[in-house]
Amino acid sequence: MKDRGSTSPRIANISAVTLPDTAAVLNVDEYANSQLPLGRTGFPKQGGQSLSYWLQQVRCDALLNHRSTEDLPKEVDTVIIGSGITGTLVTKQHLETWPERNVVVLEAREFCSGATGRNAGHCKPDQWRHFAKFEQAYGQEQAIKILKNENDTWKALVAYVQINQVDCDLWVGDTLDVPLDEEVAKIAKEMFQRYQEAGGKTDHIKVTQDPMEAAKISRIKNAKACYAWSASTLQPWKLTAHIMRANLKRGVNLQTSTVARSVSSGQNRGRKWIVSTDRGDIACDTVVHATNAYSAAIEPLLRGVITPKPHMCNKVIPPRSLSGSKAIQNSYGVLLPDGGLFSINPRCTSDGAVMFGGSNPGQKQLDDWVTRHPERCIDDGFSRVENVTECVREFVENELQGWTDAELGPGEGFDYSWSGIIGLSADGVPFVGELPGKPGQWICAGHHGHGMARIFTAAPGLVKLMNSEPWAATGLPDVYQMTPGRLERLRVAEQPSKVAIV
Repeated sequence: MKDRGSTSPRIANISAVTLPDTAAVLNVDEYANSQLPLGRTGFPKQGGQSLSYWLQQVRCDALLNHRSTEDLPKEVDTVIIGSGITGTLVTKQHLETWPERNVVVLEAREFCSGATGRNAGHCKPDQWRHFAKFEQAYGQEQAIKILKNENDTWKALVAYVQINQVDCDLWVGDTLDVPLDEEVAKIAKEMFQRYQEAGGKTDHIKVTQDPMEAAKISRIKNAKACYAWSASTLQPWKLTAHIMRANLKRGVNLQTSTVARSVSSGQNRGRKWIVSTDRGDIACDTVVHATNAYSAAIEPLLRGVITPKPHMCNKVIPPRSLSGSKAIQNSYGVLLPDGGLFSINPRCTSDGAVMFGGSNPGQKQLDDWVTRHPERCIDDGFSRVENVTECVREFVENELQGWTDAELGPGEGFDYSWSGIIGLSADGVPFVGELPGKPGQWICAGHHGHGMARIFTAAPGLVKLMNSEPWAATGLPDVYQMTPGRLERLRVAEQPSKVAIV
């Protein structure tokens, strides 16, 4: 790394903290899942939020502040809270299942301005790496089913984009998991073999254990191994917008800048539920909670069960030595010696800007800072957090072949970073189903920083349940189901299960 003097990195104008030593793991320990104290929640930040790269690209799009009607309807059949990929897909399936019913979608801010519009642009199915952790938490059968479902989800997303010719910068190719340390490589090899022995499908994964060959394939200098399988990157806002535009043509009522505050009994209005917003009340018979990280702010049952946490993404403009025909052509999960992870999206089918997400040491420091400042747990106004950016800078300068001696001109380098709010699930997997004791209220949330590899099957699965189909019809892992027993167990647990963010 180039010498940058003695200036200490800082988080939101707060001096950085010293990280404790962490064991080398595959991002499956609590390092990558700094669960905030139970019960912490909040509503979407109104004003001052950072603008993701995806949202920067669509500032002229009228869908951002779309309102189908000037006033809120007083009464509808279904209210869907949240306009990200979950709410938008649930709306699509709802319209196809019950075309005669009227639906309102409420969005607290601009259309798709929550986690979907702020992620790093991946749809990367976990195909082996978290098997042992899921097995420990849920047993071998469910662990295998979780990983299979992620691959099914990826296939469903790609098929939708290709069949409908969605303009969303879709890339399909090999994603590479690359351990940077001998111990991490050893654990990765053992994990992979354990998954194989349990009957997990691995014939689609290309494995390279020779470090020299791994470095050649990955273009990462200190690669110790390389695991490659099919995945995608995309512009997530554009995909969601394409689906919502089709929904609008079918009659859905989208209301942006409308904060849903609570859901209460609607018996005195002749409907099951009243959704109260800052613009008035809506009476309805069905409510879908699709707000992910903000779910517990609206529904107190979910406090301590779904917890918000800020997460950073960095946009980097590569130097000329990594542009054009020399541009990076794969997405990555780089497994760091200290237990962290870089997720890398080079946008190689579009503008070539490289997105860095994941849980690097700087993100861990931000997590620790937010723990001490609980009022910031739903703050997606963080930008250019130097601790996180410095970790990205160290990685690219030390590890990416062709970067070390590059001279960065204006417009190149560490361009921008933004924050989004992850919805941590207390047991590491999402909640899909009807809220216990609240007939007609449904949820698909708690995606634990990995929603793009789950929602394209979870959202349609939820609508099947709403249509009185059995859980088996969803094809989802059993452990995703929202049940009274699961909810009660998590609400009384002193510590949440540690299943990591991918």
